[in-house]
Amino acid sequence: MPIRVAINGVAGRMGRELVVACQRNEALALAAAFGSPGGAGVGMDAGRLAGADECGVDVRSSATMGDVDFDVLVDFSLPEPSIAALRVCLEKRSAMVIGTTGYSADQQNEIDAAADTIGIVQAPNYSAGINLTLDLLRTAAKALGDSVDIEVIEAHHRDKVDAPSGTALRMGEVLAEATNRDLAQCAVYSRHGHTGVRDRSSIGFQTIRGGDIVGEHTVLFAGDGERLEITHRASSRQTFAGGAMRAAAWVAAAAPGHYGMSEVLGLNQSG
Repeated sequence: MPIRVAINGVAGRMGRELVVACQRNEALALAAAFGSPGGAGVGMDAGRLAGADECGVDVRSSATMGDVDFDVLVDFSLPEPSIAALRVCLEKRSAMVIGTTGYSADQQNEIDAAADTIGIVQAPNYSAGINLTLDLLRTAAKALGDSVDIEVIEAHHRDKVDAPSGTALRMGEVLAEATNRDLAQCAVYSRHGHTGVRDRSSIGFQTIRGGDIVGEHTVLFAGDGERLEITHRASSRQTFAGGAMRAAAWVAAAAPGHYGMSEVLGLNQSG
């Protein structure tokens, strides 16, 4: 039998793409689609909302989430409704795939604790290419160390509400770990006016918001006489949606735990 998938945040850009990706994955069946109470699309066929073929699943208010059975919930919403969905998954013992970012420390702690009971895949980016890029960044940072200045440049569409992106922050974490730094201490998120000479131990972040840019991330390793740039560009949200559905199929059979895309892709063989 196919794995029963529910999608939370279905009216958003990524939510609509997730519906299409679920329809394309033969291992999955869309069991439910949730939007915000009173929000756009509630009562509408989820496939039609996504601009695809009708699928026979109407979008429901997220307030009714507890009334529907599903094996895995895929959540691309906002922190508050995402945590509410997490609590429903705990009650149902259903797995969860989390693409939402911008959690507070307390909210993240609640997610971490829930992973003792259910399987959770949490990643800032579900693209296979991005997760391979993280491995490349780790290798480059270890090799170049303190001989270069490191800057993370990211660009997204005008409607993205958090900055830097979750993916950019994850890149910063990888870079800091590889160079034995504390990102909380060395991150520089903006520069303006007379900033003085750049501290080589810092990791800089530059954020661009505009147009309909799907997602672009570049890490610049700038040394004396040469520079290395590692870039990933996404041109379609199906890149992320397909990866999230791959994660849903994987976590449905996984033991309780807190996983990332490295486990889903088999990049972390010890995990």
